[in-house]
Amino acid sequence: MLKRCFLVSVLSAALLSVTAHAQSTQVQSLSPELAQRSSITADGALRKELAYGIYQMAYSASEKALYVASAEMIDGVRGGALYKLDPQTLDVLGVIHTDESNFGLSSNTEGNVLFMTNSLNPAAARVELGEKGSLKRTAFSNMGTDGFKVGPRTVKLDEAHKRLYVGGVGNPAVIWVLDESSMEVLNTIENAGKWVTGLLLDTDHRRMYAGNGNGEVLVIDTDKSQIEQRWKPAGDKPAILLNFALDQKRNRLYATENQYQKTVYVLDAGTGKLLEQLDVGDALDIVYNPKRDELYVSHRQQGKVSVLDAGSYVKKAQYSLPAHPNSLLLGPDDQLYVTVKAPFTPDHKVSARESVVRIDLNKI
Repeated sequence: MLKRCFLVSVLSAALLSVTAHAQSTQVQSLSPELAQRSSITADGALRKELAYGIYQMAYSASEKALYVASAEMIDGVRGGALYKLDPQTLDVLGVIHTDESNFGLSSNTEGNVLFMTNSLNPAAARVELGEKGSLKRTAFSNMGTDGFKVGPRTVKLDEAHKRLYVGGVGNPAVIWVLDESSMEVLNTIENAGKWVTGLLLDTDHRRMYAGNGNGEVLVIDTDKSQIEQRWKPAGDKPAILLNFALDQKRNRLYATENQYQKTVYVLDAGTGKLLEQLDVGDALDIVYNPKRDELYVSHRQQGKVSVLDAGSYVKKAQYSLPAHPNSLLLGPDDQLYVTVKAPFTPDHKVSARESVVRIDLNKI
């Protein structure tokens, strides 16, 4: 049971042992009043309480809307949801109900197709938006040596080559390569270590970076679907590398570590040479904004999101967003979106309604 709880925490990107006190979950329906109600934080961010079990986000350019994946992790509820929000007000514009819980989320450039992962009943799905949009799902059956199925987490689209990459959390872990249209599995990248977490595509160099629970950065040739290099920025120290950001101009790759070393590793994106470690504390998600030359880091344990100058790493701003800031998404017009998790109950349900936050970076 303890192994299972830890596996679920990895899938949710928490990667922390469950320490929440026993709490009863007071489930409220998403009434019209709740759907349109939000608040302003002390730091000036817009915060909206949304649902129980929200994770990653995607922006739809065609619909000018923010989509949020939800696992709906509460008693008495089966399946999940994709919430459609107004990107400015965060008002709920619509809901797509799904028969599986949703975790990872990505979109194509046009914004008329979403890709999501169903981690607990392992699968990935393709959803066409619009009233007549169809859904295609591909189930995965890979098993780990611990007896658990490998659970898909992050999903990344290589639109130019019509490939979809899905990282699997398991021991051993894999990365599935799918046709983005048919959702057929074209290849499986094996020997990926323990718990593949974050993925980042560098399409200019036809490569992808993957992080795992062995503290490795896997450098993958996307033409061959083959691991070419393995870097260990933490050396022999324990590390679970979670998420990545890429500064192409400076050729810097950023990798977050939330569990043991609690830092951001700065690597040469070509050689893997460790250039620096950022003393920011626990770091979960990270995004680079080339327009503003800034880095955004979510600190789950600290309950904060930091804005750093990408040249000097000086902290320009910090937002207090308790309980647990999780996933980040950079939207149009320099709007940064954050999902904020609630503590888990002992039976790994969500203890309270979780939030989506909009930070207007133009105000920094």
